[in-house]
Amino acid sequence: MSEPATQDGREFTTESKLERLFARGEFVVTSEIGPQKGASADSIIHHTEESRTYCDGFNITDNQSAVVRLSSIAGAVHILRHGGNPIMQMTCRDRNRIAIQSDLLGAYSLGIRDVLCLSGDHQSFGNHPSAKNVFDIDSIQLIALVKMMRDEKKMLSGEEMKNEPRFYIGAVESPFGDPLELRVMRLAKKVRAGAQFIQTQAIFDVEQFANWMSLVRSAGLDQRVNIMAGVIPVKSVRALKYMKENVAGISVPDELVERMAKAENPQEEGKAIAVELIAKLRNIAGVKGIHIMPVGWEAVLPEIVTRAGLQARPVID
Repeated sequence: MSEPATQDGREFTTESKLERLFARGEFVVTSEIGPQKGASADSIIHHTEESRTYCDGFNITDNQSAVVRLSSIAGAVHILRHGGNPIMQMTCRDRNRIAIQSDLLGAYSLGIRDVLCLSGDHQSFGNHPSAKNVFDIDSIQLIALVKMMRDEKKMLSGEEMKNEPRFYIGAVESPFGDPLELRVMRLAKKVRAGAQFIQTQAIFDVEQFANWMSLVRSAGLDQRVNIMAGVIPVKSVRALKYMKENVAGISVPDELVERMAKAENPQEEGKAIAVELIAKLRNIAGVKGIHIMPVGWEAVLPEIVTRAGLQARPVID
Protein backbone atom coordinates (compact mmCIF):
# COMPACT_ATOMS: atom_id res chain seq x y z
CA MET A 1 0.00 0.00 0.00
CA SER A 2 1.06 3.59 -0.48
CA GLU A 3 2.47 5.66 2.37
CA PRO A 4 2.54 9.43 2.87
CA ALA A 5 5.46 11.27 1.34
CA THR A 6 7.24 13.67 3.65
CA GLN A 7 7.80 16.81 1.59
CA ASP A 8 5.01 17.90 -0.73
CA GLY A 9 2.16 15.85 0.66
CA ARG A 10 1.94 13.49 -2.30
CA GLU A 11 1.74 9.78 -1.69
CA PHE A 12 4.34 7.34 -2.86
CA THR A 13 2.96 5.05 -5.50
CA THR A 14 5.41 2.23 -4.81
CA GLU A 15 8.09 0.88 -2.47
CA SER A 16 10.76 1.99 -4.94
CA LYS A 17 14.04 3.42 -3.67
CA LEU A 18 14.25 5.57 -6.81
CA GLU A 19 10.85 7.12 -6.15
CA ARG A 20 11.94 8.12 -2.64
CA LEU A 21 15.24 9.58 -3.83
CA PHE A 22 13.54 11.71 -6.48
CA ALA A 23 10.95 12.83 -3.91
CA ARG A 24 13.77 13.95 -1.60
CA GLY A 25 15.27 16.02 -4.41
CA GLU A 26 18.39 13.86 -4.66
CA PHE A 27 20.34 13.86 -7.92
CA VAL A 28 19.91 10.19 -8.83
CA VAL A 29 22.62 8.05 -10.45
CA THR A 30 21.84 4.79 -12.23
CA SER A 31 23.99 2.50 -14.31
CA GLU A 32 23.56 -0.59 -16.44
CA ILE A 33 24.68 -4.21 -16.47
CA GLY A 34 24.45 -6.36 -19.58
CA PRO A 35 23.96 -10.05 -18.67
CA GLN A 36 26.26 -12.71 -20.06
CA LYS A 37 25.49 -14.89 -23.08
CA GLY A 38 25.29 -18.00 -20.92
CA ALA A 39 23.76 -19.53 -17.82
CA SER A 40 26.11 -17.86 -15.36
CA ALA A 41 25.44 -14.76 -13.28
CA ASP A 42 29.09 -14.32 -12.27
CA SER A 43 29.59 -11.01 -14.09
CA ILE A 44 26.31 -9.58 -12.78
CA ILE A 45 27.26 -10.51 -9.22
CA HIS A 46 30.79 -9.16 -9.65
CA HIS A 47 29.67 -5.79 -11.03
CA THR A 48 26.93 -5.47 -8.44
CA GLU A 49 29.30 -6.04 -5.54
CA GLU A 50 31.97 -3.82 -7.14
CA SER A 51 29.72 -0.82 -7.82
CA ARG A 52 26.56 -1.01 -5.68
CA THR A 53 27.67 1.93 -3.51
CA TYR A 54 28.34 4.10 -6.56
CA CYS A 55 24.83 4.22 -8.00
CA ASP A 56 21.22 4.11 -6.88
CA GLY A 57 20.12 1.42 -9.29
CA PHE A 58 21.30 -0.93 -12.02
CA ASN A 59 19.38 -1.41 -15.24
CA ILE A 60 19.48 -5.07 -16.15
CA THR A 61 19.06 -5.24 -19.89
CA ASP A 62 16.52 -7.46 -21.66
CA ASN A 63 18.38 -9.23 -24.47
CA GLN A 64 20.00 -5.97 -25.54
CA SER A 65 20.66 -5.52 -29.27
CA ALA A 66 18.37 -8.55 -29.77
CA VAL A 67 21.18 -10.89 -28.63
CA VAL A 68 20.16 -13.82 -26.44
CA ARG A 69 21.47 -13.41 -22.88
CA LEU A 70 20.53 -14.38 -19.35
CA SER A 71 17.05 -13.01 -18.72
CA SER A 72 16.47 -9.60 -17.17
CA ILE A 73 14.24 -11.12 -14.46
CA ALA A 74 16.92 -13.56 -13.36
CA GLY A 75 19.58 -10.85 -13.58
CA ALA A 76 17.49 -8.49 -11.46
CA VAL A 77 17.11 -11.13 -8.76
CA HIS A 78 20.89 -11.69 -8.70
CA ILE A 79 21.43 -7.93 -8.29
CA LEU A 80 18.90 -7.85 -5.48
CA ARG A 81 20.49 -10.80 -3.67
CA HIS A 82 23.89 -9.11 -3.77
CA GLY A 83 22.89 -5.76 -2.35
CA GLY A 84 22.03 -3.81 -5.49
CA ASN A 85 18.81 -2.15 -6.57
CA PRO A 86 17.65 -3.62 -9.90
CA ILE A 87 15.77 -1.73 -12.60
CA MET A 88 14.35 -4.51 -14.74
CA GLN A 89 14.10 -3.80 -18.44
CA MET A 90 11.05 -5.21 -20.19
CA THR A 91 10.77 -5.14 -23.98
CA CYS A 92 7.80 -5.66 -26.28
CA ARG A 93 9.85 -7.46 -28.94
CA ASP A 94 9.79 -10.97 -27.46
CA ARG A 95 6.51 -11.28 -25.57
CA ASN A 96 2.82 -10.92 -26.20
CA ARG A 97 0.58 -9.31 -23.59
CA ILE A 98 0.04 -12.61 -21.78
CA ALA A 99 3.75 -13.25 -21.32
CA ILE A 100 4.46 -9.63 -20.38
CA GLN A 101 1.83 -9.59 -17.65
CA SER A 102 2.93 -12.96 -16.36
CA ASP A 103 6.58 -11.84 -16.20
CA LEU A 104 5.63 -8.59 -14.45
CA LEU A 105 3.71 -10.50 -11.79
CA GLY A 106 6.56 -12.94 -11.33
CA ALA A 107 9.20 -10.20 -11.15
CA TYR A 108 7.29 -8.28 -8.50
CA SER A 109 6.81 -11.44 -6.46
CA LEU A 110 10.61 -11.83 -6.47
CA GLY A 111 11.17 -8.36 -4.98
CA ILE A 112 11.72 -6.22 -8.09
CA ARG A 113 10.20 -2.75 -7.72
CA ASP A 114 11.44 -0.75 -10.74
CA VAL A 115 10.67 -1.54 -14.36
CA LEU A 116 11.88 0.17 -17.54
CA CYS A 117 9.51 -0.20 -20.50
CA LEU A 118 11.01 -0.41 -23.99
CA SER A 119 10.11 -1.52 -27.49
CA GLY A 120 13.35 -3.48 -27.88
CA ASP A 121 15.92 -3.51 -30.67
CA HIS A 122 14.74 -5.18 -33.87
CA GLN A 123 15.69 -8.85 -34.09
CA SER A 124 17.50 -8.29 -37.41
CA PHE A 125 20.32 -6.60 -35.42
CA GLY A 126 20.89 -9.58 -33.13
CA ASN A 127 22.19 -13.13 -33.24
CA HIS A 128 18.87 -14.59 -34.37
CA PRO A 129 17.97 -12.30 -37.30
CA SER A 130 15.37 -14.71 -38.69
CA ALA A 131 13.45 -14.84 -35.39
CA LYS A 132 9.87 -13.63 -35.36
CA ASN A 133 9.26 -10.49 -33.35
CA VAL A 134 6.07 -10.01 -31.36
CA PHE A 135 5.31 -6.32 -30.65
CA ASP A 136 1.80 -7.27 -29.56
CA ILE A 137 1.81 -3.93 -27.77
CA ASP A 138 4.19 -0.98 -28.12
CA SER A 139 6.26 0.73 -25.45
CA ILE A 140 3.64 3.38 -24.68
CA GLN A 141 0.96 0.69 -24.32
CA LEU A 142 3.35 -1.25 -22.08
CA ILE A 143 3.74 1.76 -19.80
CA ALA A 144 -0.05 2.11 -19.62
CA LEU A 145 -0.38 -1.62 -18.96
CA VAL A 146 1.98 -1.52 -15.97
CA LYS A 147 0.14 1.51 -14.60
CA MET A 148 -3.25 -0.21 -15.06
CA MET A 149 -2.06 -3.31 -13.23
CA ARG A 150 -0.70 -1.19 -10.39
CA ASP A 151 -3.34 1.52 -10.00
CA GLU A 152 -6.51 -0.25 -11.11
CA LYS A 153 -5.56 -3.76 -10.03
CA LYS A 154 -6.67 -4.97 -13.44
CA MET A 155 -5.11 -6.95 -16.24
CA LEU A 156 -5.32 -5.68 -19.80
CA SER A 157 -8.38 -7.85 -20.35
CA GLY A 158 -10.16 -5.97 -17.58
CA GLU A 159 -9.98 -8.92 -15.23
CA GLU A 160 -9.35 -7.83 -11.65
CA MET A 161 -6.51 -9.17 -9.49
CA LYS A 162 -6.07 -9.33 -5.74
CA ASN A 163 -2.35 -8.66 -5.48
CA GLU A 164 -1.22 -5.94 -7.86
CA PRO A 165 2.44 -5.38 -8.86
CA ARG A 166 3.35 -1.93 -7.54
CA PHE A 167 6.12 -0.96 -9.94
CA TYR A 168 7.82 2.41 -10.25
CA ILE A 169 7.56 2.96 -14.01
CA GLY A 170 10.38 4.09 -16.25
CA ALA A 171 10.74 4.67 -19.98
CA VAL A 172 13.40 5.80 -22.44
CA GLU A 173 13.47 8.70 -24.87
CA SER A 174 15.84 10.10 -27.45
CA PRO A 175 16.44 13.87 -27.35
CA PHE A 176 17.78 13.78 -30.92
CA GLY A 177 16.29 13.60 -34.38
CA ASP A 178 14.43 16.31 -36.22
CA PRO A 179 12.04 17.76 -35.63
CA LEU A 180 12.72 17.99 -31.90
CA GLU A 181 9.09 18.91 -31.30
CA LEU A 182 8.04 15.39 -32.29
CA ARG A 183 10.49 13.91 -29.76
CA VAL A 184 8.88 16.07 -27.07
CA MET A 185 5.40 14.99 -28.18
CA ARG A 186 6.48 11.35 -27.86
CA LEU A 187 7.80 12.03 -24.38
CA ALA A 188 4.48 13.64 -23.47
CA LYS A 189 2.64 10.49 -24.61
CA LYS A 190 4.81 8.35 -22.35
CA VAL A 191 4.22 10.67 -19.40
CA ARG A 192 0.46 10.60 -20.00
CA ALA A 193 0.62 6.79 -20.18
CA GLY A 194 2.21 6.68 -16.73
CA ALA A 195 6.00 7.00 -17.02
CA GLN A 196 7.47 8.36 -13.77
CA PHE A 197 11.13 8.49 -14.74
CA ILE A 198 12.90 8.76 -18.08
CA GLN A 199 16.38 7.62 -19.06
CA THR A 200 17.53 9.29 -22.27
CA GLN A 201 19.63 7.97 -25.12
CA ALA A 202 23.36 8.65 -24.70
CA ILE A 203 24.21 12.33 -24.97
CA PHE A 204 27.38 13.62 -26.62
CA ASP A 205 25.83 16.73 -28.19
CA VAL A 206 25.04 18.80 -25.09
CA GLU A 207 23.81 21.82 -27.07
CA GLN A 208 21.15 19.82 -28.87
CA PHE A 209 20.13 18.11 -25.62
CA ALA A 210 19.78 21.53 -23.99
CA ASN A 211 17.50 22.59 -26.87
CA TRP A 212 15.36 19.51 -26.29
CA MET A 213 15.22 20.18 -22.56
CA SER A 214 14.10 23.75 -23.26
CA LEU A 215 11.11 22.39 -25.18
CA VAL A 216 10.49 19.83 -22.42
CA ARG A 217 10.40 22.60 -19.82
CA SER A 218 8.14 24.75 -22.01
CA ALA A 219 5.69 21.85 -22.13
CA GLY A 220 5.92 21.47 -18.34
CA LEU A 221 7.03 17.86 -18.67
CA ASP A 222 10.05 18.27 -16.39
CA GLN A 223 7.56 18.86 -13.57
CA ARG A 224 5.67 15.66 -14.30
CA VAL A 225 8.47 13.15 -14.84
CA ASN A 226 12.02 12.70 -13.52
CA ILE A 227 14.44 12.98 -16.44
CA MET A 228 17.84 11.28 -16.28
CA ALA A 229 20.46 12.16 -18.90
CA GLY A 230 22.24 9.21 -20.50
CA VAL A 231 26.05 9.05 -20.70
CA ILE A 232 28.24 6.39 -22.34
CA PRO A 233 31.96 6.30 -21.44
CA VAL A 234 33.79 5.35 -24.65
CA LYS A 235 37.10 3.45 -24.87
CA SER A 236 38.16 4.33 -28.40
CA VAL A 237 37.57 6.58 -31.36
CA ARG A 238 36.37 3.50 -33.23
CA ALA A 239 33.53 3.03 -30.73
CA LEU A 240 32.61 6.70 -30.99
CA LYS A 241 32.59 6.60 -34.79
CA TYR A 242 30.45 3.47 -34.73
CA MET A 243 27.83 5.19 -32.61
CA LYS A 244 27.95 8.30 -34.78
CA GLU A 245 27.43 6.34 -37.98
CA ASN A 246 25.32 3.35 -36.95
CA VAL A 247 23.28 3.95 -33.80
CA ALA A 248 19.93 5.62 -34.28
CA GLY A 249 19.09 8.42 -31.90
CA ILE A 250 22.68 9.41 -31.07
CA SER A 251 24.32 12.66 -32.19
CA VAL A 252 28.13 12.82 -31.91
CA PRO A 253 29.82 16.16 -32.75
CA ASP A 254 32.80 15.96 -35.11
CA GLU A 255 35.05 17.76 -32.62
CA LEU A 256 34.52 14.99 -30.10
CA VAL A 257 35.59 12.38 -32.66
CA GLU A 258 38.69 14.44 -33.48
CA ARG A 259 39.52 14.77 -29.77
CA MET A 260 39.37 11.01 -29.28
CA ALA A 261 41.35 10.41 -32.47
CA LYS A 262 44.20 12.60 -31.17
CA ALA A 263 44.21 11.16 -27.65
CA GLU A 264 47.41 9.44 -26.54
CA ASN A 265 45.42 7.32 -24.10
CA PRO A 266 41.91 6.86 -25.54
CA GLN A 267 40.50 5.16 -22.44
CA GLU A 268 41.60 8.00 -20.18
CA GLU A 269 40.24 10.51 -22.68
CA GLY A 270 36.95 8.62 -22.76
CA LYS A 271 36.69 8.84 -18.98
CA ALA A 272 37.51 12.55 -19.04
CA ILE A 273 34.85 13.20 -21.67
CA ALA A 274 32.24 11.31 -19.63
CA VAL A 275 33.05 13.32 -16.50
CA GLU A 276 32.89 16.60 -18.45
CA LEU A 277 29.55 15.62 -20.00
CA ILE A 278 28.09 14.80 -16.58
CA ALA A 279 29.20 18.20 -15.22
CA LYS A 280 27.47 19.99 -18.10
CA LEU A 281 24.32 17.89 -18.07
CA ARG A 282 23.64 18.14 -14.33
CA ASN A 283 23.56 21.94 -14.65
CA ILE A 284 20.76 21.90 -17.22
CA ALA A 285 17.44 22.81 -15.62
CA GLY A 286 15.08 19.87 -15.34
CA VAL A 287 17.73 17.15 -15.32
CA LYS A 288 17.15 15.09 -12.17
CA GLY A 289 19.82 12.46 -12.58
CA ILE A 290 22.41 10.69 -14.72
CA HIS A 291 22.16 7.24 -16.28
CA ILE A 292 25.63 5.86 -17.04
CA MET A 293 25.77 3.10 -19.66
CA PRO A 294 29.21 1.42 -19.59
CA VAL A 295 28.32 -1.02 -22.46
CA GLY A 296 30.70 -3.79 -21.43
CA TRP A 297 33.02 -1.48 -19.47
CA GLU A 298 31.19 -1.79 -16.14
CA ALA A 299 34.42 -1.60 -14.11
CA VAL A 300 34.78 2.09 -15.03
CA LEU A 301 31.66 3.13 -13.09
CA PRO A 302 33.24 3.81 -9.65
CA GLU A 303 35.91 6.06 -11.15
CA ILE A 304 33.46 8.01 -13.31
CA VAL A 305 31.05 8.55 -10.41
CA THR A 306 33.84 9.58 -8.04
CA ARG A 307 35.49 11.98 -10.49
CA ALA A 308 32.09 13.49 -11.28
CA GLY A 309 31.60 14.27 -7.57
CA LEU A 310 28.56 12.01 -7.26
CA GLN A 311 29.91 9.72 -4.55
CA ALA A 312 28.75 8.87 -1.88
CA ARG A 313 25.24 7.95 -2.76
CA PRO A 314 22.36 8.77 -0.39
CA VAL A 315 20.94 6.12 1.90
CA ILE A 316 17.25 5.38 2.23
CA ASP A 317 16.19 4.22 5.69
